[in-house]
Parts: sequence; C-alpha cells; structure tokens
Amino acid sequence: MSSNFGTLFRIATFGESHGPAVGVIVDGCPPRLEISAEEIQAELDKRRPGQSRLVTQRDEADQVEVLSGLFEGQTTGTSIALVVRNADHNSGAYDHLKDLYRPSHADYTYEAKFGIRDHRGGGRSSARETIGRVAAAAIARKLLTVGTGVEIVAWVDEVHTINASVDSEVVTSEMVEGHPTRCPDPEAADAMASAIEQARRDGDSLGGVVKFVVRNVPVGLGEPVFDKLDADLAKALMSLPATKGFEIGSGFAGTQMTGLSHNDAFTPGADGKPETATNNSGGIQGGMSNGAAITGRIAFKPTATISSEQDTVNTDGKAVKLAAKGRHDPCVLPRAIIMVESMIALVLADHWLRQKALDVL
Repeated sequence: MSSNFGTLFRIATFGESHGPAVGVIVDGCPPRLEISAEEIQAELDKRRPGQSRLVTQRDEADQVEVLSGLFEGQTTGTSIALVVRNADHNSGAYDHLKDLYRPSHADYTYEAKFGIRDHRGGGRSSARETIGRVAAAAIARKLLTVGTGVEIVAWVDEVHTINASVDSEVVTSEMVEGHPTRCPDPEAADAMASAIEQARRDGDSLGGVVKFVVRNVPVGLGEPVFDKLDADLAKALMSLPATKGFEIGSGFAGTQMTGLSHNDAFTPGADGKPETATNNSGGIQGGMSNGAAITGRIAFKPTATISSEQDTVNTDGKAVKLAAKGRHDPCVLPRAIIMVESMIALVLADHWLRQKALDVL
C-alpha cells in the first residue's frame, strides 16, 4: 500500500483512526525555513473534530509533536517527523461493524484487496489520515509564502441545493473562517448551517462543492505531458476522502462554449509579460501555470456514515440492516476546506522546487 506523495517535496503519512497515533514524514524541505510548531498547529486546528456543532463531536485536540527536522525554529534539511496522538477513540462504538460492510465505505473493497481490515472507524481509510497531510502542508505553505507569495483560499460554495454567491477574486481566508460552514456568503452560510443540522436530526447527511483560488502563482509550474499541473492537482484532490468530482477553470461548463468564447486572449501586461483577458483556463495552459489565478472546484459526496437504517450484508453474505453508531460529520465540507488547501499546497511546493531545480541549468 502506497502512502507516499510528491517528487522533490515528499510526504509519507502513517497511522489509523483508532491506533495510537497518526502522522507524517516530510522529505525534501530545504533547510533554514523558519517555521514553528504553533504554525503547524494552527492549520491542524482548522480540521480537528468538535470545532463546531456542524461537525463530528469526537473530542480530539490534535496536538502536533515535532520529533525531528526542526531546530531553533528552522528546518534543518533532514526528514521532518510530525505525530498527533489519538486520544478520544471510542473503538467499542464500532464493534457492531466488525462483521458487516458499511454502504459506500471502503470496508468491502479494502478487505477484498488486502484480506484484512480495521473496522474501528475505518482504520487507514478514515479521514483522520489527512492529519498528516495537513501538518505537512503547513510546511509546504510556508515554503510557498516565503519563496513565491502564493496565496491559497478555498471555501464551501455549495451544500446540497444551496449555492453561495461570492466574487472569487475578493474572497479571503478571513471571510471563509467567519462562519462555521466556511462559506463566505453570510446568507447562504446560515441556510447551509440549518440544512446540515436538519440532516443530522434526520439521521442523514449532505454533500456539496468546494471552490478554490490560488493567487500569485509563478509562471511555468507543471510539466507538459504526464505531470501536468492540473493533472497532479486532480490526483491530489481526488485522493481526499468523499471526493467525487474535480474541475479546473471553466470545467464542464466550458463544453457549452465555443472556442472563440472560451479562448483566453492575451494582452500586454504591466511587466511586459503577457496576461490573459479572461481565465477560462483556470490559470493552467498545456499543463503549466500561466501566471493567472488557478481556480477550480471539487465535489464531495454526502457522508457515507448515517444513523438511519440501511440495507447491507455481513461477512457471511447475508442481508442485514445497519443503523450506524458513533460520532460522524453530517457534512464533510466545513472540515474539508483545510484539506483541499493542503493538497494544493503540497502539489505547488513540489512543482516549485522542481522548477527551481531547472533554473540552475
């Protein structure tokens, strides 16, 4: 099983939902990058459970421990080991799942592939695995900020049938963090919160769409063939739990346009470099960044674990009923925002270092 990601800026995550700990090893981070455990913790706080009434009430502080790779507030150039201990893991709440398969989960496919599975909270398939990604991405994000000034902002754009109405060019992280839903449209955010709470009361769940924008992206990140920047972003974001769709720029809506209306015409830029009059390409052309903002959307399905009774089968192949117990998100989107931003940061940091490697020739 592969738990590795990246080429030059590389990570390897480890741990299970109800094991002793989860964490990550980061390789390839340049030395002398100033970063503190507090900066990493600030990112983890955005994804931890129990942060609002809209998410799972599992009580985890998700306190990060730095085991190696940092000295006197700077990276040393060696492997960075980060670990978060699991504290509030009530494994007994999952005993009823030991001999059956949860609908739309990885239970059956995981067991069919490996011949074994950890039924406690999904084990390795749990979204708790993303703690390592977020911790590593805090370092990647700092590297990008110092090296390029890149700004990554994601937000909840849709929940079920409720759509936000915001200008992507002006959305800020402060606007996103201003509401528990992480939707920067106050009216839509309140409606989303009500819908999520109703879904919880109904024993159901909701899905939706996360939108993102990446500003101040250097030109030329990405490769023209297999490692296209949009392809790597797609892989990274679709590796997140509960994702079901990805689009860049105009996405699927672009299929309803003509070439004349879709093409991003070049205009002279203030610095003498070309700029695009529109951004249907989403900041990426031919697999490489063109200097415009990178924009895209990711679809998240409704949370698979719900308390309403569902049909399933047990490990003997017999039909049974399942009403799930435990603590679960009625909608994954509020906590998914930092996960989306983190995967984008990991991809961009890796491609930026790869581009820097070319610059020396």
